[in-house]
Amino acid sequence: MIKREKVAELLKSSGDLLQLLSMDIEQSRDDREVKKFNEVIGFVEQVVEVIEGYPRDREIVILDCSCGKSYLSFALNNILSRLYPMQFFFYGVDTNKALIEKCNQIRDRLGYSNMRFMDGRIIEAQPEKPIDIVVALHACDVATDETIAKGIKLGAKYILAVPCCENQVRGRIKRGHPLVDITDFGLLRYRFADILTEALRSQFLTGAGYVVKLIEMVPQKVSPKNLMIIARRKKGKKKYNMERYYKMDKAFNTKFVLKSYFSEQEFGSEVGDYSVNCL
Repeated sequence: MIKREKVAELLKSSGDLLQLLSMDIEQSRDDREVKKFNEVIGFVEQVVEVIEGYPRDREIVILDCSCGKSYLSFALNNILSRLYPMQFFFYGVDTNKALIEKCNQIRDRLGYSNMRFMDGRIIEAQPEKPIDIVVALHACDVATDETIAKGIKLGAKYILAVPCCENQVRGRIKRGHPLVDITDFGLLRYRFADILTEALRSQFLTGAGYVVKLIEMVPQKVSPKNLMIIARRKKGKKKYNMERYYKMDKAFNTKFVLKSYFSEQEFGSEVGDYSVNCL
């Protein structure tokens, strides 16, 4: 396995790229740039581990959701192309048209013809190529849920997401659930909302036929927003159900947004099940 130190070494040697992305930590001592650099390195390390399992004779297509300035996609493109004798293609999608135009400019200056950037919502993106891996680094609030939903809909083999702010659940768990004695206190409610949100996302992915694990992408001292969801789609045509997700959603009355991206035919209106053909 290629370690984080090797990934960092490769990225540090890409001076032109780092300058264009404002991540040249050798020249700048800005703590924000150092933090972003380390977050990108931690994420790239996990993608590299995923790529190790792919055959070398095929193109790997990656969708970067809520890509922003596309630090992650540009770093992945640079590092993966140097590590593996493989073809890679990258899509980036974001609602900020100005950032998408900036990404296009950086792409052209670097000569990265294997990248396409799209402005619009994640859930509405229509990539021309089949997607292998969906990634999102700090997609804010429900953008992480759109990322997960889009990955499932596209049949992506892997979905890797590091969530950012978790606002949708926080206001809904003040009362009317089994742990109200805990959520009476603002700070505890804030922290519990984060845990509950990631549990709901993980159970949803599990119900959709993915094997899910949660890791700390970087140490807490590097970034408090360091939790990463890694989901790998199971093989074969299987019948999945959302029982655990529905039970948790109902118990805490979260009315969680993930289900809203799917039709009743896809998941069923109650504790239903559905069939998905996983290649």
